[in-house]
Amino acid sequence: MSLFETCLTTHGAEDTTELLRCVSDGTEAARDSLISGVDTFYLIYAGALVFFMQVGFAMLCAGSIREKNVKNVLLWNLLDSAGGAFGFWSFGYAFAYGGDDSTKGPTFIGNSGFFLSNDVDLEFWFFQFAFACALSSIVAGTIAERCKMTAYLCYSIFLCGFVYPVCAHSFWSQNGFLSAFAKDPLWGTGAVDLAGSGPVHMCGGVAALVMALVLGPRKGRFYDSDGLPLEEPQAMGPHNVTLQFLGTFGLWFGWYGFNPGSTLKISTASLGDVASLVAVNTTLGAAAGALSGLFTSTIIDERKTGVYQWDTTAAMNGCLTGLVGITAGCATVEPWAAFVIGIVAGWTYLGASALILRFKIDDAVDAIPVHLFGGAWGVIAAGLFSNERRLATAEYSTDNLGWFYEWGRGSGNFRLMGIQLVAILFVFGWTTCIFTPFCFALKFMNWLRIDPLEEEVGMDISRHKGPAYESEGSANAEAIMEFSASRRNLMDNSNSGRSSKGKSFKRDKPEEDSDNQKPVDETKPNDQPVEAAEDKA
Repeated sequence: MSLFETCLTTHGAEDTTELLRCVSDGTEAARDSLISGVDTFYLIYAGALVFFMQVGFAMLCAGSIREKNVKNVLLWNLLDSAGGAFGFWSFGYAFAYGGDDSTKGPTFIGNSGFFLSNDVDLEFWFFQFAFACALSSIVAGTIAERCKMTAYLCYSIFLCGFVYPVCAHSFWSQNGFLSAFAKDPLWGTGAVDLAGSGPVHMCGGVAALVMALVLGPRKGRFYDSDGLPLEEPQAMGPHNVTLQFLGTFGLWFGWYGFNPGSTLKISTASLGDVASLVAVNTTLGAAAGALSGLFTSTIIDERKTGVYQWDTTAAMNGCLTGLVGITAGCATVEPWAAFVIGIVAGWTYLGASALILRFKIDDAVDAIPVHLFGGAWGVIAAGLFSNERRLATAEYSTDNLGWFYEWGRGSGNFRLMGIQLVAILFVFGWTTCIFTPFCFALKFMNWLRIDPLEEEVGMDISRHKGPAYESEGSANAEAIMEFSASRRNLMDNSNSGRSSKGKSFKRDKPEEDSDNQKPVDETKPNDQPVEAAEDKA
């Protein structure tokens, strides 16, 4: 039955006043319901795009490492979603947004809604969960090929359940001390960061840096077998550039949910304009970052070697750093500024990548330069390029503008830029102070780093029932034999009743049998003396 028929049945045709009021109220209610449904669908769809970034992270990480650890890092990315979902459902969302009250002042952390026990906007929870998982995956590539599964699962839950929610609360909660939408925002404006250059990317980048420092580099990356420094870092990957490019495109695609979706609603013309600007700026930031990283690295290589070489890694990571850099100010800067931000982001990546190598920090996928340094640049860029018209459209305060625009109107007002710097210091300080003891606790309990022999063999063979590919070219055959012998001894000891809990696979000599026979060397012919085999060769 139509609305008019329902009202006609209720009020009759004689009482026209009540009939018209019924039709008017019903129409308004239907419109509000439609608006709510459109906004809900928009946020769920944007959250799905953000969650698709997990595919991008997985492919990028898998392609960037050696083939002997592919299964391991793919499982890690799955655990980011599984462990992250548990952490964010149980505690994370409550710490980030629980108990929001616009009438109250700033709070450090949320305090209600644990396990979604309160009345929560489920579509908003889903969108924020996807953000938490994206942050957790940032660390996966940095610590690949040398971290234990136990440590990874613990860190994923801890990061999504506690570390990130405090950052999110500070930036985006109505009671966050950095929030631009608080009742009394910091210095009258609050931090400008629409989609998370600071609370997401920089937080993940700092966590990756801390874990890389505590965990240490991969064997042979910066030092030889005697512990002496190498003249040049040993290259370790990528083993599959196709997966790297697939992951990069997957992340770029997912960013169209990450940034435009952060408007949270789409049901008005104004919100549509903001989301459209965000999509354009996201595109330009990524494009400029890729071009900047590629051409700058080519020019540098030509000056050093005299040969033009096009570095695919510089192009891909320059693109990703451009995306990270534009994330904070994507709604408050003009398109030309987004392109400039992307260009500087490409340079930021190249400089930061060289810097961490100089300090012998092992980052398998260069996540630290992309997310930590790119995120910091994004927060700064929003404090430089945000203009009055875009701030007003995105519903930010216009009392303080980007520093360049303040100079343009004859003022040296540094207030917004100062807020952005405070935001950077907070994210770096909070994540470092809370994540460093956590990592050292894992190290103390021997939960952090895998056994050296397992690292040489590869996690796929040692912990995941075989290699990811039929031909495992990056694993050392001698190390595999040694590992197999150690595992056989471990299984024999277990079968004979001796406890083997917690035993690692160390480089022990294989035990001789009861007849004092030496172990058979499977790499040499077993039906003739070694000398005879060498003579025939």
